[in-house]
Amino acid sequence: MNPSDSHQQHPNTAEGRAILDALPAIAWCKLTDGSNEFVNQRWQDYTGIPEDEARGQGWQAAVHPDDLPKLIEKWAEIVASGRSGEFEGRLRRHDGVFRWFLARFEPVRDDAGEIVRWYGTSTDIDALKQAEAKLREDERALRRITDAIPQNIVILDPDGSPIYANRATLDYTGLAMADVVSSDFRTRIFHPEDLERVREQRQAALADGLPFELELRALSKHGQYRWFLTRYKPFHDEQGRLVSWYATGTDIDDRKRAEDRMRNENVALREEIMRSSMFEEIVGSSDALRTVLNHITKVAPSDSTVLIQGETGAGKELVARAIHNRSRRASRAFIRVNCAAIPQSLIASELFGHEKGAFTGALQRRLGRFESADGGTIFLDEMESCPRKRRSPCCECFKSGSSNVWGETSRSSSMSDGVFRADLFYRLNVVPIQVPALRDRRGDIRLLVEYFVERYAQKAGKRIRSISKETLDLFEAYHWPGNIRELQNVIERAVILSDADVFRADPSWLTPAPADGVVPTGSLTADLAQREKAIIEDALRDAHGVIGGATGAAAKLGLPRQTLESRMRKLGIDRYRFKTS
Repeated sequence: MNPSDSHQQHPNTAEGRAILDALPAIAWCKLTDGSNEFVNQRWQDYTGIPEDEARGQGWQAAVHPDDLPKLIEKWAEIVASGRSGEFEGRLRRHDGVFRWFLARFEPVRDDAGEIVRWYGTSTDIDALKQAEAKLREDERALRRITDAIPQNIVILDPDGSPIYANRATLDYTGLAMADVVSSDFRTRIFHPEDLERVREQRQAALADGLPFELELRALSKHGQYRWFLTRYKPFHDEQGRLVSWYATGTDIDDRKRAEDRMRNENVALREEIMRSSMFEEIVGSSDALRTVLNHITKVAPSDSTVLIQGETGAGKELVARAIHNRSRRASRAFIRVNCAAIPQSLIASELFGHEKGAFTGALQRRLGRFESADGGTIFLDEMESCPRKRRSPCCECFKSGSSNVWGETSRSSSMSDGVFRADLFYRLNVVPIQVPALRDRRGDIRLLVEYFVERYAQKAGKRIRSISKETLDLFEAYHWPGNIRELQNVIERAVILSDADVFRADPSWLTPAPADGVVPTGSLTADLAQREKAIIEDALRDAHGVIGGATGAAAKLGLPRQTLESRMRKLGIDRYRFKTS
């Protein structure tokens, strides 16, 4: 209001009264001491209080008793400020019903700039207040409901910032509500690796405004992380505007652990199925074998790393399993890792694992072999067959502190003739065990033959009563370049092809030992190469040209697939000649 017009618009003038009475709102005029100078006709009609009673302090009779002290206090603040202001309070209607109004105050100044009176209007906001009250009650009811739910629930604003957490969340985290609404809430409760992993995914999902879910580890008040499946659901108002997010966390830690255990068991079972088992127990009584058994007995109770050395097929894995079974780790996992069979690009992932989404193709979380063997035994096999670049991750693994990091998990490794990376060799070579070749324990051949004949006869559903003396003599004279694995394969083949109750083996399957008793150490002789080629071709023929798998030629020969394929290339064997339609 322009101060120069104050005289014409003074409420005591006819023109001033006409203006205020014409306003489509309840209006009044107050003096600086708070007394009413004038109320318009709408104010009188609404309250039922005539103007002469409303003057001075009579207007107070229309204000709800609970709101009057606050109104007087607010009025004093507005007058002291000299600026416009507003107040929410209840005004009594002429029928005695109180309704909520928003009162606005505006100062009127004279030509000198001094405030001479205050004009005010009141707007009915009762419907709005009722809606707000209902919303608050709904929120209180919702919070009571969420507090009764045993799941962790956090309410977020449209930007994803926490504004409320239910009782289950506070009980689990040990935090107060003030901690929940703080800016560092997530960093305090979620695992740092998970925050980094899902950061971009979460922001993109929040921006889309569609339901989504994440798997995260949350820290409990006891200092332990547990896995939760957190589902985010948006909440919209009647106009479709995003009002808030509801994040519900379900504890899936037991499920994750069960999945990890099952995955570990599946890995071990899959590896067991992919290769034929050499044998279930150590058979023999020779002095050379007794020395190995003595070492096993002594090293099994310790936590030392063991380096098991020996020729292919001599039984290094059997020794590793014997150490495991006689240790206090026997009830935990025995994990075998064929280092030569793992592609270089997957070495780190296989040994140390990865999280879901860590790289392209990582569709689920995978435990590394070292973590899978935690508390048990890890058997690193065929390390000497790995290219040098593939051995580096293994070496770094031990560099990081095997005594502290691996402890009972880094138990056994194998090495045949070959060149080891020096630093890795010295880290592994704490307790070496040399597994003797079969030709160095010929006194055990008879026991081994009896054991394998019984085993494979039972497997094939056949009854073999005795073993041919000629076959035993042949076996004891043979130099067995493939060691026990070769003996096993020959016996299995003989049992399968036998129709009699006396065990016999075809002498043509074996290459006689050299007359001087010296086992060839260079390249295979032409005769041995032909014998080897014939054996491989027979296996390919039986497997219809299939190399891998449980029924493939590699399994029949007891060889890793890569080894068989390498021998086939060297011997010029075409697998496709044995394919059948």
